[in-house]
Amino acid sequence: MGRHGWNSGALRWRLTALLGVGAAALALVVTLLNTLPGDGASTDGTTSNGSRAHGTPTSTPDAETPDVGWGFTHTQYSADEGSSTAVERVEGRIADVGGLPQNQHLMGWGADNPEPVKGRYDFEDMDRRIDFIRASGSTPVVTLCCAPDWMKGGEPGVGNTDWSQSALETAPEPAHFKDFAALAATVAKRYPDVRHFIVWNEFKGFWNDSEARWDYEGYTKLYNLVYQALKKVNPDIMVGGPYLVMDSVDPRSGDASKTFKGPWGAMDQRILDAFDYWNKNKAGADFVVVDGSSYTNDDEMLPNEFAATDKFTAVSRWVRQQTGNLPLWWAEYYVEPADAQDEREGWSEDRRVAVQAAGMIALAKGGTTSALYWNPENEKGTDCAGCLWTPTSGKDGGQELPMFDLVSRFSKAFGPGTGFTTVSVAADDVPNVRVLATDKTVLVVNTLDRQISAKVDGQRFDMAAYEVKWLSR
Repeated sequence: MGRHGWNSGALRWRLTALLGVGAAALALVVTLLNTLPGDGASTDGTTSNGSRAHGTPTSTPDAETPDVGWGFTHTQYSADEGSSTAVERVEGRIADVGGLPQNQHLMGWGADNPEPVKGRYDFEDMDRRIDFIRASGSTPVVTLCCAPDWMKGGEPGVGNTDWSQSALETAPEPAHFKDFAALAATVAKRYPDVRHFIVWNEFKGFWNDSEARWDYEGYTKLYNLVYQALKKVNPDIMVGGPYLVMDSVDPRSGDASKTFKGPWGAMDQRILDAFDYWNKNKAGADFVVVDGSSYTNDDEMLPNEFAATDKFTAVSRWVRQQTGNLPLWWAEYYVEPADAQDEREGWSEDRRVAVQAAGMIALAKGGTTSALYWNPENEKGTDCAGCLWTPTSGKDGGQELPMFDLVSRFSKAFGPGTGFTTVSVAADDVPNVRVLATDKTVLVVNTLDRQISAKVDGQRFDMAAYEVKWLSR
């Protein structure tokens, strides 16, 4: 799901320069003694003290609440690297809007293998991402995925990581579930200001081929071990799952739910079964996490791209009902189908922002309290469809893009605990606009590819094609 960009973005294996013949020989002996464990796996550049707190932990805005609000996820390329001028520009812009919750994965999507050999850690990339989040005055979130190779049948050692998609999306073997939980605890000790952890990502590697269903028993066992390990580090740490993709299908599909459906399609019953098992057998949860798209798994937007976002409202309400109204997070949410290369560049930016805004409105109306926009950053250049800012490779990079304005304003206006109100919309305008309002702010989205004149909350105004308009009350 989504533009995950499974390459680490690191792949920078450290080489030691050996100066002089005698020094070289001595260094080689020392290296062999100190970096080659019994199985011959290199530990070059790693440390055995991964749990030592890194940097200067900060007092984050949401350290004591299971809600973090509306933010984003860092992907393979992000604003933590590049020109220092561009990096600082993004840090400052995020800080200026009061910070935005930011999610970073444990391995992949910009982070190197955190434990290439059991008990030997490399958190260089994670350290840099956490430092960026701290510098931007924001709440850090860590998604505990994916797993080092030695936990899933691969080769241990620095330089042996298999970064192929199939390898990265392999779950730990059951015999290593406790090892993964121990790694999670190490991460929690290293970053004590990270109070929000998501366990795994989209049930990756937990598909049961023989029964053609999700291995929800296996995932729940891993989840419970991680939950317990994190709570042992600090009872105030907040943990959530199951991060299932809430797939919808054509109602005629054999996998379609007979009871949970709408104009947007029908829910995949196999997903509902997996969610039900986790919900009934989890050790605990401080918040619940899902993700998904407004369109079906066949890329159908039913009945159109704006109306399809009603799925977010329906699913959000269903999840909250099932969990007794646990705080609800969407770790990812998509409104634009991807192409064969998993890119989403077919729409104009105005259309993309408008449908995203409609999707966020639908999530909020369903009771979603936190949602993380999957930021599809490019490494270089100036064009970046759907990105929050321009690439930071050059000193002129890191410029705010339209999606940043949407996410940051939505975060400020409609954060956790917001009381929503109804506003009047002229009858002729109801089919053409999407609206979300508080007693101070009204967000209006034109769903048409043409100019309209709309009357909302007693005000009449013109709106350009796909315009997103903010009104003060």
